[in-house]
Amino acid sequence: MMTMSKNNMTIKVTPPTTGLFDLMIFARHADSQDPYNWVCSYQIQCLEPRNGEKLPENPFYFWGFHQKVRDFGIKESSHKGELLVAPEGTLLLTLQTSRPLLATYDLINKDLDAALSKKCLAAQAEEEKLSCHVLCPFQGYYRLSVFVKDLEGSTFRNAANFLIRCLRPINQNELFPSGLSMHCGSGISSNGHGLSNPSHSSPIINTKLGKCNITFHTPADVEVTASLSKDKVMNTKYPLERYVLVTHLRTKVSVCVVLPESGVYKVGLFGRSKDHKDFAHICDYVIRCFSDPSWPPFPRVYSLWRRGCVLLEPRTGVLQEQSWVHFRIKVPKAYQAVILGQEKTVLQQTPNMVWEGDVFTRAAGTQVKLAAKFSQHCSSLEVILAFEVGGGSPASLGCSG
Repeated sequence: MMTMSKNNMTIKVTPPTTGLFDLMIFARHADSQDPYNWVCSYQIQCLEPRNGEKLPENPFYFWGFHQKVRDFGIKESSHKGELLVAPEGTLLLTLQTSRPLLATYDLINKDLDAALSKKCLAAQAEEEKLSCHVLCPFQGYYRLSVFVKDLEGSTFRNAANFLIRCLRPINQNELFPSGLSMHCGSGISSNGHGLSNPSHSSPIINTKLGKCNITFHTPADVEVTASLSKDKVMNTKYPLERYVLVTHLRTKVSVCVVLPESGVYKVGLFGRSKDHKDFAHICDYVIRCFSDPSWPPFPRVYSLWRRGCVLLEPRTGVLQEQSWVHFRIKVPKAYQAVILGQEKTVLQQTPNMVWEGDVFTRAAGTQVKLAAKFSQHCSSLEVILAFEVGGGSPASLGCSG
């Protein structure tokens, strides 16, 4: 096990059996691409071998940091030495950087395949810090390799290889969701899209209630949308997209998430400016909930749900049958707002620009829609939100506030 710094090198040797061994050392200049030259040898006599687990394979030869790690832009680490211990199967590695860097990570263990390995890592890239949340689903040794590059760089370079010893593995049902990007949580990517003042800077959000609200300050010309996904959906009646509601206020965006069941979810944020037609990925969040939430979904959102639209009441997309429901909604620039059910109800606008009114729901299985006219001369109504009418008591329908 070889570790190197700028001016010295340490080699730890664990012979596999008793006997006499030759240790040959080869070297070359740090900037050279020439072959390595043999410089010296040692004979090691092992009288009693150490019985222990084999170390993970390491094609990069060295452990710990690369001897030129400062040139790569890394100043210091949260962990000293090449061996990191994860007593409960979790580890947070942070690297302070001298300039903004992007990073990727590889986690290797004899029992870990490539697909499962990706669900063990959540990476965050900030202006002066790189972070990697590591989960270990098996007991034993792991290799965590770190690769970095500058923002405009073309290739990632191996900057460090850490040996992780997991004493007690984490439950595999608690691993991260698949498909996480290298931009989890707030950081370089969210800043680059104009998002600031995040409510959650860490990429991992734990909730016992089964709901959370992620907010950013945004420029007036940036539009944000969000997706919700989970690797195994057990018994959800509605698509997961219905459990996220994005609300654009004047200088802020709010991404409200409610969960239909327990588990680990990925929330992906996407943004575009008025100059772009397509949304670009901004960052991902991991939401973990191991209580037993069963929130109903939000109403279905149509394309006219834009900046300034706010759903105040009801905050659930499933309404109780045969009951009165009070609606309070902001729809900027609307000339008229109505609720379309078995009959049409015209909402009244209050002095603070909120459209409100009471609507009686009919039988379960029907729909109630919010629609608006945006011009006095327009005869057609445009649908903004759609609610389902469901059976059951208000308690069973929940309230996704």
